[in-house]
Amino acid sequence: MFHNVRVWAAENPRTYVEYERNTPKVNVWCALMHDKVIGPFFFAEPTVTSNIYLDMLQLYAIPQFPEGVIFQQDGAPPHYGNIVRGFLDTTFPQRWIGRGAVMSWPQRSPDLTPLDFYLWGYVKQHVYSERINDINHLKQRITDVIHSVTPDVLTRVWEELGYRLDVCRATN
Repeated sequence: MFHNVRVWAAENPRTYVEYERNTPKVNVWCALMHDKVIGPFFFAEPTVTSNIYLDMLQLYAIPQFPEGVIFQQDGAPPHYGNIVRGFLDTTFPQRWIGRGAVMSWPQRSPDLTPLDFYLWGYVKQHVYSERINDINHLKQRITDVIHSVTPDVLTRVWEELGYRLDVCRATN
C-alpha cells in the first residue's frame, strides 16, 4: 500500500545545516506595535546591562512610542534592574507589564509574547537563508528582514495573540 504524505514546514527535516564556530553575533532589540516594528536597535556592547538597556530605552525606543502606549518586556536581567524599573514606573505609570511591574507577566511564556512566537523565528529563518559574511552583513540582513514585516502580517500576529490569550483564559 502506498501513502502520499506531505509535510508543510518552514524547514526541511532532512536538511543538513553546518554551523561554524565564532560566527558573528549581535544583541538586537525590537518592539512590536499594532502596525509596525520599531527597530532593530543593535547594542554596541557584547553584554547588555541595565544601564545600557536604560540608555537604549531613553534615547531610542521611548521617543518612537505613541502617547499612552502600554509597554511590555520580558524578565531578562537587564530589564529588571532598579534603575530600569524606576524609569518605567515614572515613564509609564501603571502602564508597563513585566517582572517587577504592577502588571506582571508570566515567567517563561514565549507562547504569549509576539516577539518570541513570531518575530525572532521569522528573522532567524530569513536572515540565515544565506551565508553571513561578517557582522555588517548580519546587521544588514536583520534590518532588511525586520523592515519586510508588513502591517497586514502584524494584524495577523495580534489576532493570533488574542486567540492564544482566549485559550489561556478558557483553560485557566
